[in-house]
Amino acid sequence: MTDGATHTLDVVAVGNALVDVLSHDEDVLVTKLGLQRGAMTMVDFDTAERVYAAQGPTIEVSGGSAANTTAGLASFGATAGFIGKVGADEFGRVFTHDLASLGVTFGGTARDGAGPTGRCHVIVTPDAERTMSTFLGVAGDLQPGDVDESLVTRAQVTYLEGYLFDQPAAKEAFRRAAAVAHAAGRRVGLTLSDPFCVHRHREEFLNLVERSTEVLFANEHEICALYEVDDFDAALQHVRHHTEIAALTRGKRGSVIVSGDEVHVIDAVPVERLVDTTGAGDQYAAGFLYGLTHGRDLATCGRLGSLAAAEVISHLGPRPESSLASLAAALFD
Repeated sequence: MTDGATHTLDVVAVGNALVDVLSHDEDVLVTKLGLQRGAMTMVDFDTAERVYAAQGPTIEVSGGSAANTTAGLASFGATAGFIGKVGADEFGRVFTHDLASLGVTFGGTARDGAGPTGRCHVIVTPDAERTMSTFLGVAGDLQPGDVDESLVTRAQVTYLEGYLFDQPAAKEAFRRAAAVAHAAGRRVGLTLSDPFCVHRHREEFLNLVERSTEVLFANEHEICALYEVDDFDAALQHVRHHTEIAALTRGKRGSVIVSGDEVHVIDAVPVERLVDTTGAGDQYAAGFLYGLTHGRDLATCGRLGSLAAAEVISHLGPRPESSLASLAAALFD
């Protein structure tokens, strides 16, 4: 899908600009705080402060699902941009600095939000499951006018974070970015983000998948929620008729890539020690999008996604610590 115009970015992502506050804690803390284990819960400032006070020792890193994907893309050597909103505070400055240090272009209209930068408190339990409490802060105030259209028109793929649908204004910004991308003859990618997010916005997501998305990312729980089925294979049969490409992840069972009649089953890359699943889906998307924007076939795109996911679940935090470009080079030797 292209109008022949020159692109200068591989991917631009639109999402919540957050700082992740991560800790290793026992399951009892999740229960004590009344959180939904393994899910992302939207919280207000006071609740975020309560969770923060209860967490053990933390590390704080720039995060947000779509921003994590741009970090992975940069590690592969892709050119990437990000559109999101941060506040004029220390967390905002850290977030902006981190993107710049990776070579990711930050959409310039959304750096001056009037409010605190958002943050996500992540409790990682001994089985590496993560439970997230997200205070959006100014990230949720993303407006259609904050969409840097020049970034969108320059990118091969505009990648949209499903979590944005929890805020009405951000939802419109999401739709604006998709419209600008399609007007420029570009592809739009969508990640469903979370099964609870899918339940909240199912009809709108279905409409987006069928009408406005060329590349869909979802895990098996999200795709089953989208089609209201209990069986993964049934969901796969639905989605293959609704979007150009669907990349569906299944944890340790790997992933399935479907494009019309073309189906690829991709094994998960084994890891010596599972530490933290935070960012696994984000990095899978990074690997897949890197392959897609660099002319790789769909099976190879899936293997690159699995490679990136394996790297990130081997350590604490949602962004790669090793060069994904180097790991990918070894894959193709």
